[in-house]
Amino acid sequence: MEKALAPDRYDVKDLALAEGGRQRIDWAARDMPVLAQVRDRFHRERPLEGLRVSACLHVTSETANLVLALRDGGADVLLCASNPLSTQDDVAAALVDAGIPVHAVKGEDNQRYYRHIIAAIDHRPEVTMDDGADVVSTMHQQRREWLVNVKGGTEETTTGVIRLRNMARQGALAYPIIAVNDAKTKHFFDNRYGTGQSTIDGITRATNLLWAGKHVVVCGYGWCGRGLARRTQGMGSRVIVTEVDPITALEAVMDGFDVMPLRDACRIGDVFITVTGDINVIDREHFAAMKSGAILANSGHFDVEIHVKALREMASSRREARPMVEEYLMPDGRKLYLLAEGRLVNLAAAEGHPASVMDMSFANQALSVEHLVRNHAGLTPDVYPVPAAIDEAVGKLKLQSMGVLIDTLTAEQKAYLESWESGT
Repeated sequence: MEKALAPDRYDVKDLALAEGGRQRIDWAARDMPVLAQVRDRFHRERPLEGLRVSACLHVTSETANLVLALRDGGADVLLCASNPLSTQDDVAAALVDAGIPVHAVKGEDNQRYYRHIIAAIDHRPEVTMDDGADVVSTMHQQRREWLVNVKGGTEETTTGVIRLRNMARQGALAYPIIAVNDAKTKHFFDNRYGTGQSTIDGITRATNLLWAGKHVVVCGYGWCGRGLARRTQGMGSRVIVTEVDPITALEAVMDGFDVMPLRDACRIGDVFITVTGDINVIDREHFAAMKSGAILANSGHFDVEIHVKALREMASSRREARPMVEEYLMPDGRKLYLLAEGRLVNLAAAEGHPASVMDMSFANQALSVEHLVRNHAGLTPDVYPVPAAIDEAVGKLKLQSMGVLIDTLTAEQKAYLESWESGT
């Protein structure tokens, strides 16, 4: 155990849970060999010595391994939750026991959630790490005096990148942010394979659903939607995709899925899953047309994709049918089932992405923080991609950890690809 933190430096459910959290963190570490290599180097070189980092991320065993890597690199890290339902309370306790301030309690209300956000900001970070941009946006609105300290930040998820790009476009962003979400080794794998598998896991744990034969409606065909559609198809479901982008919709058709407007799909679907990043995707007209027994789940970052307030207003009554499942009785006798209050079902009802994919995402996070420390002076306030060299290094390390070898270009092949003179 590290030196004990003063009680005012953390807010977790119960420190007595720490041993279980340590076991969970160690288990996740087994499948995070890339981050382990980064952590080992950080421990030797201490590239983040004295750096104050405020991280607003899902407080899970995988995140704990990232935070420990940053600490071993010399950083002074404070962690808060990026979602009220995603915290693993035993992991939070284990991190506090290791001397890392954590402000996160599973099931915290909105007031407590934002009190934790303010605690992260009042850490006076030099680097922010966000999953949804709540720390960045709140700091810009409520603690502008601390912006002068910030060298840069990273952002983990699509929704957060969208918010940050809007800030940059409007001239409101005060410091540079690296969009870790957009790294190839993040969205190709974390979003597609991680979200696909973990969403099915969360819905299955909450409902004990048999997927085979069900009509599953996937709202949005981005990287998360692609993975989710393919994984549910693999479980034997009949998948319908809804989209607003014609090219993306065409891709879904070419991938073999039915594509139709949600107003038509809502009459057919047994399970509806939103992964769009937008607001009120499933709304009043859809609730009114759904068949009895329909299950509603969200795997987008914020709890706005299913219009929960409208559903509550339309229902005659509601009750908890089982943990993480709320039954809404409609005036005509139909019953609709909302999972995890419309929040991230894969983290609220399950454990989130497998550690193996978070290994790449969090290696990108750690290396991007190091890049910001070294290069922030030459960066203006904007949203930047993960440097290609970092992305490629993470991919190579992951392949090595899997025992996979690939070819390399010969000198002749490199010269050919860099030339223009040769033709038929």
